[in-house]
Amino acid sequence: MDGVRNDPLLLENQLCFPLYACAREVMKRYKPFLDAIDLTYTQYVTMMVLWEVGQTTSKDIGERLHLDSGTLTPVIKKLEEKGFVTRCRSREDERNLCVAITEAGRALKARAAQIPGQVGRCLCLSPDEAGQLYVMLYKLLGNLS
Repeated sequence: MDGVRNDPLLLENQLCFPLYACAREVMKRYKPFLDAIDLTYTQYVTMMVLWEVGQTTSKDIGERLHLDSGTLTPVIKKLEEKGFVTRCRSREDERNLCVAITEAGRALKARAAQIPGQVGRCLCLSPDEAGQLYVMLYKLLGNLS
């Protein structure tokens, strides 16, 4: 039976599986809070970038979120339909799409401010454990980028 435990294709021997399963479970914890402000998770993290910078290019947003334009373009369009952002072509280079937060988008930040704490309480990690996980995940992300 020892040969079975050393099998590289056993699910329990995979690093990718607990990352995948945890990501899905964490997204489930976000859903009710995001539903209350009418955002998907991808829309939420896009808004987080815009709450921070106010205006940037879709390319910059994609780089920061590790999303390709095929994923990000419909997200930005939907946020525009909701009145949270505006889109326009860059005057310097028309290939670049500028995205800017609107007043409604800024106002949404106050409603979203409690979400990190609410989700954090659902995760049942001590502040030290959460900090260690944060460091390890960003290290992994950096190594993979």
